[in-house]
Amino acid sequence: MALITMPRSLPARLVVFVGAAVLFGMLLSGGIALMNVAELSRDATREIESGLTRASQEYLSNYIETTAGKVDLLIDQVHSEVATLAGAMQSLIDNQAAGEAIGGAIAGDAKFNAALGYDATGDWAQSGPGASVLSIWGYLLDADKRPRADVAKLARDTAIFDLVSANLMASGAAKLQAYYVGPRSMPIMRTTPWSAQAQTFDRLYPGHNKANFWDFFFPGVYEGWQAWAKQPDLVPVKGDFVTETVPYVDATTGKLVVSFFHPLWTSDRRDVVGMTAADVTLEQLAAIVESVKIAETGFAFLVRSSGNVLAITSEGEKTLGLKMANAGSEQGITALDRRLQNSGQAAIAALKLPEGDSPVINHIGLEQNGAPVSHMIALRHLGARNLWTGPGAIGATQLYLGFVVPDAEIYASLNAAQEQVTAATSRIFKGQIIALILSMLMVLAAIFAISKRITAGLAELSAAARRLKEKDYSVRIKKPGGDEVGEVGVAFNSMAEDVRYHTENLEHIVADRTQELAAANAVNLALNERLKSENQRLGTELDVARRIQMMVLPKAAELAAISRLDIATYMEPADEIGGDYYDVLQVGDRIKVGIGDVTGHGLESGVLMLMVQSVARGLQEQGDGDPVKFLNVLNRAVYKNVERTESGKHLSLAFVDYGVDEVVISGQHEEVLIVRAGGAVERIDTNDLGFPIGLEPEIEAFVATKTVSFNSGDVMILYTDGINEAESPDGELFGMDRLCDSAAAHSAGSAEFICKGIVADLMAFISTQRIHDDITLVVLKHR
Repeated sequence: MALITMPRSLPARLVVFVGAAVLFGMLLSGGIALMNVAELSRDATREIESGLTRASQEYLSNYIETTAGKVDLLIDQVHSEVATLAGAMQSLIDNQAAGEAIGGAIAGDAKFNAALGYDATGDWAQSGPGASVLSIWGYLLDADKRPRADVAKLARDTAIFDLVSANLMASGAAKLQAYYVGPRSMPIMRTTPWSAQAQTFDRLYPGHNKANFWDFFFPGVYEGWQAWAKQPDLVPVKGDFVTETVPYVDATTGKLVVSFFHPLWTSDRRDVVGMTAADVTLEQLAAIVESVKIAETGFAFLVRSSGNVLAITSEGEKTLGLKMANAGSEQGITALDRRLQNSGQAAIAALKLPEGDSPVINHIGLEQNGAPVSHMIALRHLGARNLWTGPGAIGATQLYLGFVVPDAEIYASLNAAQEQVTAATSRIFKGQIIALILSMLMVLAAIFAISKRITAGLAELSAAARRLKEKDYSVRIKKPGGDEVGEVGVAFNSMAEDVRYHTENLEHIVADRTQELAAANAVNLALNERLKSENQRLGTELDVARRIQMMVLPKAAELAAISRLDIATYMEPADEIGGDYYDVLQVGDRIKVGIGDVTGHGLESGVLMLMVQSVARGLQEQGDGDPVKFLNVLNRAVYKNVERTESGKHLSLAFVDYGVDEVVISGQHEEVLIVRAGGAVERIDTNDLGFPIGLEPEIEAFVATKTVSFNSGDVMILYTDGINEAESPDGELFGMDRLCDSAAAHSAGSAEFICKGIVADLMAFISTQRIHDDITLVVLKHR
């Protein structure tokens, strides 16, 4: 058997080796490609299904987020408008003289106050047609069937409601009506727009005029608000006094409405004196829900955390198997009851509403025409609200928005996509065979065409390399081409030139580089010495400044010498030098406690703090006991120094002047906390008591004082924002609620015990988080 010998010439061997390798690679890759075509259909189907599921879920998530925003916006707008109406009425309650003057002026205008007429059959008095209707029930009339004197005064003082409510009804969210109800002792009722209100009540709710309005229509609401006044922590949704009702049939219009109540308080905020309210028809919420369109039959629904569905399309109601039940009548209020728990669909009756902030998407089976049909359901919770659900029950509730769509409609396009993938797979298979054959022919032709050119260039490079190896540094490639081999030739020529240059100049290059390195090292050493010296100097200066700052703070012996107060303090600067200020100044029987916070921290803030301390000490020694003049003179001195130094700094600053069983607070700073001997915490706002120090040359017009009782066992807490704005490792603020809770928890101990307790709670909250701002705390306890 004869052996096959390889050709000796480089071009021939290149053609054989390269051609065989390329052909083998193409055949192998072509075969693998053809094998993979069979997998393409299955993979494509899986990817389409996965992608379609992700896209559907993202679409539902985005859609439900947008719709939830619309619902929240509508409800928040009504909350805001009712709170605005309450704010106007509350202002007149807080300023009785102004309320009487304004109410009297409006009550005297026939446009806003039609004459009252008495109805003997219903035993009530009611105003004639006008801007609004005023109804006064029989038990509020005197023997002559006229409003009692106190009732008439209340009607006159609240006449501004007619003016304000008219504007409220004409703007913002569409409202069915707005109304005012007086206190339990005089529950007169003003409603905008005008309607035959009392006549309607007589017809629909016989006996309503024999019982107090509050007990008959909304039992327990008034008592719940009174509990809030005594214990603000009982408000279910903090910071929001608006109380909603479950949907009910409105007596006047017969429509399903949701009422939004806002209590009105006495001027001391210790009791309730009525409410303002607005009714919104359920049709507005239903319109948002019914506008949702998903695939062919998908729908949306709105449900409370109790499971009561507020809004849904008729088809959606059938799909979810919901049953409408009458919740009964509570003294005339007929509520809507359509709960998920009572659904004829087992999956809906067992449905759990989500707790997280993000939309939750699941698949459930719903019976349709006797067979289970898979549906995709998305749920998203909305904001928390205060809800009156019946006698004596006001609690927090949440709305949830739900989307439901059959899986079959979501995946309807998948079958069509599978058919398209099958057809595309067949085309790819045929095209792959044709492309493989054409590629093989083109590669063979290209190998034959360029083999001679490539090998010629390589031969020239090989000969030049041998000469360079024999130390012939003058060798060059004469005519490099424009292809890759030519680029290699250009690189070879450059390399040969570099080798020649470095070989001939190596000693000079080494000497020059050695001198450059020596010079650079000398410069670096000198620079390092200068930096070290400068850092030492700055460190010494900052240490001295910090020591001076700490030296002027009140000493423990000074604080202990104040017999009437038990005082403890704590200060922790964020940098070497802090910008917080506190001082306890006693001259004779006069005791003045100051607390302040300079903008920023560092050397400039520390210097300004020392200025304030010095000026305050001088003014206290001078004996000027007027807090307003004290702050104004101090501000003028600081302002001129700030102007001279051009530092641009200023500070918040407040002073507490201690007197027998009371303190006088002046100046603008953080809230002042007072923990009473019984444990109650009072927060005193200082925003209206002053103006930032160092911003304006004259601030006397902005400075005011507030006198607060301070008796035996009471505790006063002064602090800077480094405490309430301290952050946990998760970025959460310590906040005022935690500060109040901590102060109350430790208030039974000494001032030192309270101070250490608050600092310990604060440091535990901060944990490993870096302290970003100066922390200062002053605790005063009445002995």
